[in-house]
Parts: sequence; C-alpha cells; structure tokens
Amino acid sequence: MSIKLAIAGHAVALALAAGSAIAAEGGAATDAAPAPAGSTAASRMQAQGVDTAQLEKRFVSVGTLLTTSSAAKQIEATGDPESLKRHADAKLLYDQAKTAFAAGDLNSASRLLSEASVTMFSAVRTAAPERISNQKAKTDFDNKLESVKALLAAQKRISEEKGNVANAADSARQIEQLLADAQAKADAKQLTEARATLERAYLMAKASISSMRTGDTLVRSLNFASKEEEYHYELDRNDTHQMLIKVLVEEKAQANPSMDERMKAFLERAGQLRGQAESSASRGDYGGAIQLLETSTAELVKAIRNAGIYIPG
Repeated sequence: MSIKLAIAGHAVALALAAGSAIAAEGGAATDAAPAPAGSTAASRMQAQGVDTAQLEKRFVSVGTLLTTSSAAKQIEATGDPESLKRHADAKLLYDQAKTAFAAGDLNSASRLLSEASVTMFSAVRTAAPERISNQKAKTDFDNKLESVKALLAAQKRISEEKGNVANAADSARQIEQLLADAQAKADAKQLTEARATLERAYLMAKASISSMRTGDTLVRSLNFASKEEEYHYELDRNDTHQMLIKVLVEEKAQANPSMDERMKAFLERAGQLRGQAESSASRGDYGGAIQLLETSTAELVKAIRNAGIYIPG
C-alpha cells in the first residue's frame, strides 16, 4: 500500500500553512485578555479575528487527513511505532481543537488544529519514507514509459505516412531496444538507471519525429500563428537534438578519437548557426532565423548519425 501523491501534497500544504498559523496565532493566544465575566461562547467567537467558516472547513480537511486519508491508512498499515505515536498525538491535538472551538476559543482552536496538521505530517514522513520515495519513482517511470510508447507509435505512423523514410525503421528498433532495457532495469528495481535509459528513448523518439517533419507539409500542418511561433518550434527541435547528443553520443565519441574530431566539427558548425539564428531572431527576422536553425539542426543530425545512431530524414 502506498501514500497517494495527492494526499502527500495535501499534507505538505497543510504543514506549510500550519507553520505560519502557529507563528501568528501562538502570540495571539498568549496575549489575549481573559474573557469578561458572563460572556458566552458565541460572543467570544464574534470578538476574535479568526474566520469561523474557514476554521470549520479546516476541521473537515484535517479530520479527513487524520482518519480516512490514504496517509492515515498507510501509517496504520506500516505499524511503525513512532509513526503510530505521532498519529495518535495528532488526533489528540485535533480533539483539543474541537473542545476549544466548542468553548468559543477560536484562536486556540486554530492553533491546535495547525499543530495537529504538522504532527500528522511528521507521522507521514516517518512512515516508511524510502518506500514512499520508491513508489513515486516507479509511478514516474510508468508515466514516462507510456509517453515514450506514444511517441514511438507516432514515429511509426509518420514514417508510414511519408513512406520510404531513410533510417526510420532502424530508429524505431533502437527505441524499442531502449524501452526493453529500461523495463528490464525497472523490473530489477534499478529505477534510477531505468529512468536514464527511458530518457534516452524519449529523446531519440522526439528527435526522430522532428527530423521526419523537417521541410515537410507535416510541419506546415501545425498551423503556426506566426513566424515567431515557428521559430520557437525550431528552437525546441534544435534543443532536443543537442540533448540527444549529450546523453547518447558524447560517451561514444570520447572512446573513439577520430569520431570525436568529426563530431566536434559538426557541433561547432551547428553552434555557429544557432548563434546566428538567435541574433536574427533578436532583430525580428524570424524567417531567416528559422532557416538558420534548420541548418544547425541538420549539422546535429550529422553528428548523431556519425556516432551510429539512426535518425530519419
């Protein structure tokens, strides 16, 4: 059983809010003058600055967190003594807050409610933090895996639509191999390594798609609202190829001096063209900047292919 991210985020928000509330309300509770003789709970509520309606909503929210939330269930399931103790302390503070509220002491009720939230959050953090972290990493991996699979499907579809795209099939096979490697690492609980491999597959799929779209009507079908918008699209495409070089090519090039020299030439040319493109864009010449970026990206593609990575186009 795992703590859902929504509940964990809720607990964080409550804890952050509680810190401010404790600082602000602690002094108010300490400095408050004694209630005049004969005053009622209702009259004391009216005399205090705490919003009763908002406080009632906080009671509902914190009550849910303490009793029926996934966080509360996780704490009970782990059976961790320290977590269970802090959970019990949080419930006690909550009950004290209700007692203060019933007596019309809104400042004390608000302060105690904040302390209950902070204590509950402490209990959550104590309850198997490593397990929570691992579950989040697994969830992140699964989400990213689905994204890459969707990109791979799009890559194959675009390749079929265009027909006879050089290296498209080889690129798809490399992506599939990376996905298989990532899944194997994830199954072996090597989530950090699995995520890194998945990131390589993601960049390769993204670069493959953008390369097939270059100079094609598929780009025009994106219906850019302006040349500036198209410029930013090409800028992102250029960034993607640079990232792909960083995660896939640099290591290969360092192990092969002759490859490294050839790649440096491509990268220097690509960098010069990118600089010229950015200069043109700063002058408002987005049309010229787009052409320069396309040429820069083409140089990056040459560097990638030089390292044996298949990029269509």
